[in-house]
Amino acid sequence: MIEEAVARSVIAEALSRGGDFADLFVEKRRGYNLRLEEGKVEENNSGSETGAGVRVLRGESVSYAYTNDISEDSLLETARVAAAASRVEESVSIDLEKPLLFLPRLEEHPVELDAEAYPREEKIELLRRADGAARESGPHVVQVVVALGDSRQELFVANSRGEMVSDSRARVRLIVQVVAAAGGEIQTGHETPGMLSGYELFRLFPPEEAGRLAAAQALTMLEARPAPSGPMAVVIANGTGGVLFHEACGHSLEADAVYKKASVFMDKLGHKVASPLLSAYDDATLTNRWGSFSYDDEGVRASRTPLIEGGVLRNFINDRKRSMRDGVPATGNGRRQSYRFVPVPRMTNTYIEAGTAKKEEIIADTRLGLYARKLGGGEVNPVTGDFIFAVTEGYMIRDGEVAEAVKGATLIGNGPRVLADIDAIADDLDFDTGMCGKDGQSVPVCTGQPTLRVREMVVGGTTEVM
Repeated sequence: MIEEAVARSVIAEALSRGGDFADLFVEKRRGYNLRLEEGKVEENNSGSETGAGVRVLRGESVSYAYTNDISEDSLLETARVAAAASRVEESVSIDLEKPLLFLPRLEEHPVELDAEAYPREEKIELLRRADGAARESGPHVVQVVVALGDSRQELFVANSRGEMVSDSRARVRLIVQVVAAAGGEIQTGHETPGMLSGYELFRLFPPEEAGRLAAAQALTMLEARPAPSGPMAVVIANGTGGVLFHEACGHSLEADAVYKKASVFMDKLGHKVASPLLSAYDDATLTNRWGSFSYDDEGVRASRTPLIEGGVLRNFINDRKRSMRDGVPATGNGRRQSYRFVPVPRMTNTYIEAGTAKKEEIIADTRLGLYARKLGGGEVNPVTGDFIFAVTEGYMIRDGEVAEAVKGATLIGNGPRVLADIDAIADDLDFDTGMCGKDGQSVPVCTGQPTLRVREMVVGGTTEVM
């Protein structure tokens, strides 16, 4: 998108008043969204944009400027603004004749059915297939909303270390939301398959399956009893259960939270922080996963970062700024929503690794407890690790068997304490998709885990355990 000579000139201008590091980020983004509700199809928030940002780092100071005009004159002016904002008067010499090292463009996440070539009529048919399957699930389904989105992002990054990178990211995601009602009771269900890919997504995740799963959740919860309250064993299902680790622990492992002393894991590197059964990773290299990429938004190669291994804390999640400050390698987690934002350390595909037990064995070994099939939103205090999460689909476990559905349950606990109390991990690792918000930015992430059991947690409900 940008000629090498232009990139060198922009970096030189950015450092004209000094600094430790400067980079140029350029992106072209296209998005297309369809929505089906009550038989009506709407196109929503579709379009394209192009822009660039220039950043200058000096110690803990960051100056940033951006523009939606990527002409050479505009980029140079943007660099001047970033340089002036840095308030440093020590020029740094940049050799404008020295070639940049163009890191190889990687094709690690293949796209078979490109979104732009996929007919609109067939996209609408995918919506109708999901809608039909949901409505056919039962007479109590009263509302179905299906949304389909695809995007392609082309990015270019150059920096004062002499590196230049380009990457391409195509994503497709389906969101199905179902409302069921009976006897004055209303319940909802949702399913959100997505991949870093094209429309081949629906070979692996047929829209009918998403519709049926979302409807099944809503219909099951219609018949659910009020959840009991009190301490008990909790078995958390694979896939969607990974949001608990993401929220209650993952954000506290991001290096900016650690630096600000806003992390319960501060000063814990090399220490035991979890059950020896548990290993957890952040891995943007997983092929075609929703949160994957080849290079991050700072041009750093994506990697598989061990966060916890055998219960011991091994790494934090770093961007360039934190890795330069701490003298450690960047982990490829510098992410931004768009060129309008400064990159910060963010999770990608964060998951608890599979264990050796079987899901059925874990449930059979649980005399009394809660089976959290799906988790919803929650609140976390990253400084203490205390959290509360809603269980959107839950069941009691009685005498080693999944029993009646329960509604209104919450999980109340402390992240590190829960990690230490995990006493069984199954071999059924699965992932779920989501959009993670931080510092006013939203980026695609996967959360993942196998079925696992926490020895004891406080379950919030409205009845006594019977």
